Amino acid sequence: MRPFLLYISIFLFLSAPLNAQPLHEVRAVWLTTIGGIDWPHSYARSDEGISRQKEELRQTLDRLQAANINTVLLQTRVRGTVIYPSAIEPWDGCMSGTPGRSPGYDPLRFAIDECHSRGMELHAWVVTIPVGKWNGTGCSRLRKNRKLSVKKIGGEGYMNPEQRSTADHIAELCAEITRNYDIDGIHLDYIRYPENWPGRLNRTEGRRNITNIVRAIALKVKSIKPWVKMSCSPVGKYSDLSRQSSRGWNAYNAVCQDAQGWLRDGLMDELFPMMYFRGNQFYPFAFDWEENSAGRIVAPGLGIYFLSPREKNWPAEDITREMEVLRSAGMGHAHFRSKFLTDNTKGIYDFAARQFCPHPALVPPMTWEKDELPSPPLTIGRSKGQKGTATLAWSHTDTDSTMTMFNLYSSRSYPVDTRDAANLMLPRLQRHSIIIPDDSTRFYAVTATDRYGNESEPIQEHVDAPQIDKSLTTDSFLKCDGQWLEVPSKGSVLDASYLTIVTAQGRIAATVPYDSDRISVASLPEGVYTLRSLGRKGVNHRLGHFAIRRSF
Repeated sequence: MRPFLLYISIFLFLSAPLNAQPLHEVRAVWLTTIGGIDWPHSYARSDEGISRQKEELRQTLDRLQAANINTVLLQTRVRGTVIYPSAIEPWDGCMSGTPGRSPGYDPLRFAIDECHSRGMELHAWVVTIPVGKWNGTGCSRLRKNRKLSVKKIGGEGYMNPEQRSTADHIAELCAEITRNYDIDGIHLDYIRYPENWPGRLNRTEGRRNITNIVRAIALKVKSIKPWVKMSCSPVGKYSDLSRQSSRGWNAYNAVCQDAQGWLRDGLMDELFPMMYFRGNQFYPFAFDWEENSAGRIVAPGLGIYFLSPREKNWPAEDITREMEVLRSAGMGHAHFRSKFLTDNTKGIYDFAARQFCPHPALVPPMTWEKDELPSPPLTIGRSKGQKGTATLAWSHTDTDSTMTMFNLYSSRSYPVDTRDAANLMLPRLQRHSIIIPDDSTRFYAVTATDRYGNESEPIQEHVDAPQIDKSLTTDSFLKCDGQWLEVPSKGSVLDASYLTIVTAQGRIAATVPYDSDRISVASLPEGVYTLRSLGRKGVNHRLGHFAIRRSF
């Protein structure tokens, strides 16, 4: 990210209103390159054209970052053609204006760097089975390969799911992308049979054929970089439900996608079902995806393009209500497409950026792949800069920014609660320092995160006694005489059986029953702690901070 924009994003965080939102949530967009309908809107045929095309993407990503989008699904394989220099398939014409011709730079590498500098993941969106017009550049090239089978349906070409060569070819293409680029995910689109497949289709064999393609790709990708997420965008309804019909259009039977099975079998880490529906055609099927997620990530795709008067002219409430329900069910969301979000169609951008997602969020960790926490940063401190700024810097044992990144948290209470989503300032920083406002009443903490999304314990910025004393007057510390801590009353609405005392480094120092108006802290060392309640269902709430001091 450009330095001044990074500083602006910090300012926006500091001035954003508090809003209940989860710390972990996928917020994605599909960024379409076919025909340049999302990007690019101009061709790269000269140095000036390259600069213009790059700036278009920067402006789009700036808008997405300001709405706290954390996942960009960038269309990388278009129709048997690609947007990077490939040894396997030709250039798509969306970049240079001429199919087969290079735009003079590597758009995929550029997009990855720009997304990562903004704390966003980039997933390479690969359109699998359709390969475009029968005589188009991509389809023609594939048909000349004697090992491949391409079916003609109408005037379009489709790779044949019934041939092993299809799985091998797409898997090798995804391996090329994974091997050569620092991507965060491979996102498979149209990984299914065409609905107008010629001849009689045996559904059981069809599902087996599609699953074999998915398996071949997943094994290739994971053997190269196991942290790269495998995802796909299945048809929005998995199958008929006991009380709700899919009206004949579903993933499992209509097009042979066993997407829920792919989650259970570990072939997929994440699903983005194309749920471009409303009402009873949306909610029951969304809950079905969540109930059968096998602990993986589900972020249903929302048809925000239907908000457009040129499409179905949906009212904005149809989408905003879906977002709210998905969050309540612990799911993320994805917008189709990017341009309808950044154009603020029916106010959807304003709702997302200002009301629903005013703070950043972390992508849920892939604990099924790896659940070991990285080591925390070693040191942290700030030094005064110029014109009302300061530099916050930290160190870590791992200096490889492609493997270890950092999450920055901030609050006006000490220690900074890194489990509170409102305190997350900047995720996935690939640096060891940052410029911040010179404000002694604001505190900072940094965690390390690995490529699987596992997050370390925080390191808290050192705070001396005068600063702590100052915060005590502005931030309701609980009363503590060094031996006993006065505990807030839980009243009649707080379902809590225990209290936990958490250190400034995020470690649980003690757990005691929540059955008294005070608890002993005589055995704890001096320092600043957080007191949290713990309910029977594992729900916890921050009750406040307190300081243990025995010498004044």
